[in-house]
Parts: sequence; structure tokens; C-alpha cells
Amino acid sequence: MTAPQRILVTAKNGQLGWELKRTQPNNVEAIFLDSKELDITKSDSVFEKIASFKPDLVINAAAYTAVDKAESDSEAAYLVNQKGAENLALACKEFGAKLIHISTDFVFDATKNTPYQPEDKTNPLGVYGASKLAGEQAVVEILDGNASIIRTAWVYSTHGNNFVKTMLRLMAEKDQLGVVADQVGTPTNANNLAKAIWLLSENQSFGKIYHWTDLGTASWYDFAIAIQELGIETGLLDKQIPITPIKASQYPTPAKRPAYSVLDTSLLREDLNISGSHWREALKNMINELKMSAV
Repeated sequence: MTAPQRILVTAKNGQLGWELKRTQPNNVEAIFLDSKELDITKSDSVFEKIASFKPDLVINAAAYTAVDKAESDSEAAYLVNQKGAENLALACKEFGAKLIHISTDFVFDATKNTPYQPEDKTNPLGVYGASKLAGEQAVVEILDGNASIIRTAWVYSTHGNNFVKTMLRLMAEKDQLGVVADQVGTPTNANNLAKAIWLLSENQSFGKIYHWTDLGTASWYDFAIAIQELGIETGLLDKQIPITPIKASQYPTPAKRPAYSVLDTSLLREDLNISGSHWREALKNMINELKMSAV
């Protein structure tokens, strides 16, 4: 009988880290660490942890994700998103571990109107995307065929703060809402993303850049409409309020968001031999779970 794969997961308290922990396969021996237990920005800390646990694989779910704050705090964004990724890659190389590194749709500039392929030209619009791209490049340069990158987008979970939970709260508090309708992407249930990552860890298909979201496309407005419909259907919301589509220009933010960031996920779905689920089905699962936890 072969020994279970040893896997180290960063950012256990984030949405993805939390979902990775609760979807952990039985045949995996995993250690989940938060930023206090493993500060990926400190090279000594990274090397020490990886030397002591001796993982076969590291899953890096840690990131600086404050998109707007990054514009005025670029040093902090690069420290986590580039230097942190580089530290993990160097330690993985030193101790013979593989790495799955999570990245973002923000590495693209949204000038296409067809889904982005993993090999498409990158061109970030802001500091967050640029720092994540720099992290990707460091990982590929250091580990080459011993790392895989998974870009994702619009992530939400029953755990932590996200668009779905914010919308449910605002819909309960307010008489009406305006939601951006001219930014299009695909919502991603972190639970589905976590399951795909575990499958990739078993599949051992390393050396590629992948994309993963749920299926279909939506604007933030479409997403909000679906959240309200499902919230009322499950009883999480007791009233329907008017939701108005607005332009992104009516809701200015320090960081420019991609207008179109749909990711083509076919490569990863083919490599893992899975079909995936539509974003609305995935959203329904999450809202049903929120309802169950509220009972």
C-alpha cells in the first residue's frame, strides 16, 4: 500500500483554504496553515515549514486580494503575490515538492469578447493583476514542469466575505440596489474550485497553466438577480427589492476592473475528465447551505 500524499496548504482561513480543508480526500495527509503559522513573505519561515513537513505538494491559496487597496499599497501586494509565490517555489525546488499556485482573471486586460485561453497574452490593468502575474512568472521560472497555475475568478463561499453574502445582506437591509451590468465574467463556488484542485493533485498533470470557474457567463447584475431569486426561494430573504443595472463608470473604484474576464476552462476539465457545473447551480448549492446553517 502506498503512503498517502503529503500536502501543505497555505491560507487555511481564506475562502479557498477553508473549502480545501473540508473537501480533503481520505487518501491525503494534509497540513493547513494560516498566515501566522506560515508567513509566505518570509523566506526563512517558508523553508523551515517545508523542510519539517516534507510535503509532496504545496497548494498556495494565499494572496493579497484587496484589489482597490493594492493601487495605493503596491509594496504589500507584491510582497505577498510575487515574493510569497517565489519563496514557496524556491522551497519546493529545494525539497523536491510540486506546487499548485492559484491566480486570477485580473492578469488579462478584458479586450477580448470570447473566453480567455490559458495561453492568451496577459496585460493586467492594475497593481493586483500585475502582482499576481509576477507571482505566476516566478513560479514558472523556478519550477517549470513541477508547478501548475490555476487562474480563477469571482470566487465565493459560505465561509468569509464575498459578493453573494454582501448582496444577501444589502437586499435584506435596503429598498433598492444598483449593480454593475457592464462587467462580465463567471461566478465560482470555492467548493467546486477546491474539488478541482484535489483532483489535479491526484492527476499529477503538472507544468501547465489552467483556468477554472463554474460554467456559463454573467454580469454582476445577472449574478445579483440570481442571488435575490434564490434567496427568496430558500427563505433567506423575505422580500423582493428592485435591482437596477448600472454602468461601472457610475460606481468608480481606485482599480480598474476587467469588463470581460470569462475564462475558458476546457483544458482543466478535459485533463481531469470532469464536466463542471453551471454557475447558477453552484450558487443554488451555496445558498441552500447558507439556509441550512441558519436554521
